[in-house]
Amino acid sequence: MQSSRFLSLPVRWLASLMLVSASLAAFPASANSYPLPPEGSRLIGQNFFHVVEDNGGSLEAIAKKYNVGFLALLQANPGVDPYVPRAGSVLTIPRQMLLPDAPRQGLVMNLAELRVYYYPAGKNSVTVYPIGIGQLGGDTVTPTMVTSVSDKRANPTWTPTANIRARYLANGIKLPAVVPAGPENPMGHHAIRLAAYGGVYLLHGTNADFGIGMRVSSGCIRLRDDDIKALYKEMPVGTPVRIINTAIKTSVEPDGRRLVEVHQPLSKHIDDDPKVLPIVLTEQMKQFQSAPETDASVMEQAMQHRSGMPIEVNAYGIASTEI
Repeated sequence: MQSSRFLSLPVRWLASLMLVSASLAAFPASANSYPLPPEGSRLIGQNFFHVVEDNGGSLEAIAKKYNVGFLALLQANPGVDPYVPRAGSVLTIPRQMLLPDAPRQGLVMNLAELRVYYYPAGKNSVTVYPIGIGQLGGDTVTPTMVTSVSDKRANPTWTPTANIRARYLANGIKLPAVVPAGPENPMGHHAIRLAAYGGVYLLHGTNADFGIGMRVSSGCIRLRDDDIKALYKEMPVGTPVRIINTAIKTSVEPDGRRLVEVHQPLSKHIDDDPKVLPIVLTEQMKQFQSAPETDASVMEQAMQHRSGMPIEVNAYGIASTEI
């Protein structure tokens, strides 16, 4: 039997809709910078709601409007039609999150949540961007690493590797040795090179409208064009970069709230279903779950639901999953 916390969520949606919808018209798609939370807190941002209009476009178009990833929007709204969302339906826009359990400096990328967090030096803020990462299989997987930015280039050329050219050729596409800058270049207008692995991994833009917040690349990290432009302008060479792969994040907030945010784990094999892949808990997370202050059953439901949004799991019980 489901907890009342999960059953009550749609009621909270409807009760909040009148208040939230009035603010949506003024909500800019690029508003992805947040003040850092106070000491001991990891919670940033606020979720929003979107009412699908007639001919309201695809889920990808809505994701782009609010600058969130496609899969993040899909996980937050299970059952929604990704191609033609039903007019009148209310979508949750997942713009609230827990900061990753990593140093708040430079660039922190969590592959499992398909987001990158940028902590600009000397500022008490963090900017969050949705990303596309490497596809499943072989040399296309984006690896975890601790590295730094080694180079930045505007209007980059693309030199596809032999493996990439072979994959394209198998689909009937013969790539040139070098793709010049321009509208046909899949790297977009800006590229940021990482030092690790001989510099083969980059953050770059795209000439496609689809794929941000998905596993679509040949191993590099893909951002929407406006996002990589902003990151390119602000982030200097030498910036530390940490790439992690964590499907679950927990936090005990200063006010006593115990929060858990669960994403679908990345598949390791073609037959894997990320909706049901086991989520491995660290020893610290096991202690969080078994603590008397945590409702372990609600946390278990959150691990099954995998909404990608912070869920309150306090043992005393509050009838809501929305923070």
